[in-house]
Amino acid sequence: MKTITIGLDIAKNVFHAVFVTSHGKVTKKKQMKRAAVLKFFANTEPAIVVMEACGSSNYWAREIQKLGHEVKLIAPQYVVAYRRKNKNDYNDAEAIAECSQRDDMSFVPIKDIEQQDAQMLLRIRERLVKQRTKLSNQIRGMLLEYGLCINKGTAALRRALPEFLEDADNSLTWTARSLFSELYEEYLLLSDKIEKVDKKIKAFTKENELCQLAQTVTGIGPITALALYAAIGNGKHFANGRHFAALCGLVPRQHSTGGKSVLYGISKKGNIVLRALLVHGARSVLNVVDKKEDKLSVWAANLKMKKSYNVACVALANKLARVVWSVIANNRPYELKMV
Repeated sequence: MKTITIGLDIAKNVFHAVFVTSHGKVTKKKQMKRAAVLKFFANTEPAIVVMEACGSSNYWAREIQKLGHEVKLIAPQYVVAYRRKNKNDYNDAEAIAECSQRDDMSFVPIKDIEQQDAQMLLRIRERLVKQRTKLSNQIRGMLLEYGLCINKGTAALRRALPEFLEDADNSLTWTARSLFSELYEEYLLLSDKIEKVDKKIKAFTKENELCQLAQTVTGIGPITALALYAAIGNGKHFANGRHFAALCGLVPRQHSTGGKSVLYGISKKGNIVLRALLVHGARSVLNVVDKKEDKLSVWAANLKMKKSYNVACVALANKLARVVWSVIANNRPYELKMV
């Protein structure tokens, strides 16, 4: 019996499905409105349904799975090479189906509801932090026009700006004081929103077992633990820790030919957020390794002496990525091993 693969090109309102056999032959094409998608798959015999990992794909994957189909998500950049004709919705759906039939193809794990909640928390926090940073930079830049300078950092701005507003002898006019006062209120409001989101993140991680396991690893805090849970869940879809490190872009970039292996710096591919958080965590660990005597700290301290600080940070981030994957995938807390 031939296995049918359905390539589904999802959109906001109009969806396109292409039925492809295991030999690559297109047997059917179907265009449908959003409201008819689930009804269509409910009346279709169980098949392999493949979609690009994009907006709303996790929702459709979960709903179509409930109807008895096997659903796979595939990274959009892998699909492009298999679209042989002009770009349109049917050709995209056919390329998705053909791409998924390759034996060595890797797929994106489907997120459950809790993972999407975690991801939404992180994205809201990221937006608020960016807005606060932009606002603080604007305040600093405009204060310089009045001959007033504030050092970097939230604490410096919170301390200096109220002093400038209260100082009647500086060059600020009444209009400027009023505007800077409003900007400062906006800044405090953003800071308050960030604090509320941080509390929600901590509450989420306290109730989630995988987040608690991740935080047993040195250098992993609530935000990193939540980002790990949102990205990889239980981590079972990775064969080993190196595959997870590759997802974070923490493995060497390769450019080999003629039987000669050439390795460069890290690839910087994959999940940018996870890579940044792991590197920041590695920096915090690297600052205190000289005071500890466990095997990881000793290894990091020796690396710190041999390599530059940034290289040591990235190398430690790679190791932390492998360790935290092992902890999550094996459902076992991390234990420091003393020298």
